[in-house]
Amino acid sequence: MPTSDMLSDIEIAQQARLRPIVDVAADLGLIPDELDPYGRYMAKLPLDIAQQKPRGKLVLVTAISPTPAGEGKSTVSVGLTQALQLLAGNAVLALREPSLGPVFGVKGGAAGGGYSQVLPMEEINLHFTGDFHAIASAHNLLSALIDNHLAQGNALGLDTRRILWPRTIDMNDRALRHAVIGLGGASHGVPREERWVIVPASEIMAIVSLASSYTDLQERLARIIVGTRVGAAREPVRAGDLGAAPAMSILLKHAMRPNLVQTLEGGPAIVHAGPFGNIATGCNSLVATRTALALGDIVVTEAGFGSDLGAEKFFDIVCRAGDLKPQAAVLVATVRSLKMQGGVAKTELDRENLSALELGLPHLTHHIANVRQFGVPVVVAVNRRATDTQAELDRVMSSCTEQGVPVALTDVFANGGKGGILLAREVVKLLEGGEADFRPLYDTARPIREKIEAIVQRVYGGDGVDFSPAAERSMAWLEANGMADTPVCMAKTQYSLTDDASRLGRPTGFRITVEDVTGSAGAGFVVARCGDIMTMPGLSKEPAATRMTMDVDGRVSGLS
Repeated sequence: MPTSDMLSDIEIAQQARLRPIVDVAADLGLIPDELDPYGRYMAKLPLDIAQQKPRGKLVLVTAISPTPAGEGKSTVSVGLTQALQLLAGNAVLALREPSLGPVFGVKGGAAGGGYSQVLPMEEINLHFTGDFHAIASAHNLLSALIDNHLAQGNALGLDTRRILWPRTIDMNDRALRHAVIGLGGASHGVPREERWVIVPASEIMAIVSLASSYTDLQERLARIIVGTRVGAAREPVRAGDLGAAPAMSILLKHAMRPNLVQTLEGGPAIVHAGPFGNIATGCNSLVATRTALALGDIVVTEAGFGSDLGAEKFFDIVCRAGDLKPQAAVLVATVRSLKMQGGVAKTELDRENLSALELGLPHLTHHIANVRQFGVPVVVAVNRRATDTQAELDRVMSSCTEQGVPVALTDVFANGGKGGILLAREVVKLLEGGEADFRPLYDTARPIREKIEAIVQRVYGGDGVDFSPAAERSMAWLEANGMADTPVCMAKTQYSLTDDASRLGRPTGFRITVEDVTGSAGAGFVVARCGDIMTMPGLSKEPAATRMTMDVDGRVSGLS
């Protein structure tokens, strides 16, 4: 519950007294020789810990659909872990790494906020241990090998009109969405159209997030489809055909290993990988989660955006890939966001408005049902803000009680772990209530069309799906080329249950339009692109980058 006289996130982080990372690791039973330190407060963990038998119970943090009012999912994830560390002792946090694009754009960092952050905040939000740079390098190495192959005679018969592999950069740069490369004559390559995606949208990021070992990594890299051969059959050409996988895996050697850092209160946190939730899986890496499960008694992890995106993908893609069995879920909501879902403008959110809140509550109800249908018990975390009135808070709490859902107020932004004790107690109750009956939504053996329809109807609440002619052709091609039995990764706006960002609340009577379906053969899923979704964001009129400064001593301000 931030107040006007509260320090900024970066000021709180800079005043924190960090524990040496070897001491944090010792809490997990690790000795210094098992760490590769990056300075005093960050370290790479051994990859083989993830192969050990899991001992911990897994808790997923998700949320209602995001709004400009803010929900604080990452902050609640950190605060809950800190509270569990106070109550139960050996709790471990597993989070995604932030992307530089949002950090310098609109969203800001992804290390929590207030007194519920992961530290060192500046390093985590910026270059960290270089994982994103390694992923970008491996991705662009494959791009360079493709264009070199074209320039050297194109022995594989790649169709230059159907190169599927883009280039990548970890920055919001709309000018690179579509470009022409290879200009300047024969010595400069083969001219063709090209596009860039932001690093969290790279298939390499998805592969790093889901690979279980170095062997698995190299096999997945080799399966990447980079384009098709000339001819009516459009036979796929893969990274393995170009001999690219070994060199790419070498660049990713250290990036595959999870990173150990700490919460503001000194507890262990593992931060690794960072796919976006609206265009990718939206979860930290499988090896990070499995490492945490091997070392901790309770593991808190987070999935991007609302339950319709991150949570669905966590359950249907990540849990399948890693044989994970989540035992409980936390659904984060705020009074402000629910009022916005009920039609209130952002400028009016500080005023009590019970009628708008009532209109927004069906949105919360829908997200509760989303999680429950996967067989995972859920508790609602009402992330309290200073402007919330008691009447508004009481109405949200009573709505949850009416549905038989446990609910807890949280104040982790201002009070850290102590502000999350009520939530932590409810989570412990769920974990002690017996094994969850976790089950994915669909059978991967079903046709791609049916899997998409299942997600739209059962998770979004839509009436059905309309497929463009391009999507129809793509699904047929993918099913004919070995990608029929994979999960589906939906790419759609995070702001609405529909594919129209302006339709808030709990819409009914809508259909989803799938513009295209593409294959991520290395990651092991197909991507269904819905509506006007982009894989390369742009900067706003006043980017966050323009508000950041650094003094003569190297002290940073404006980073949040």
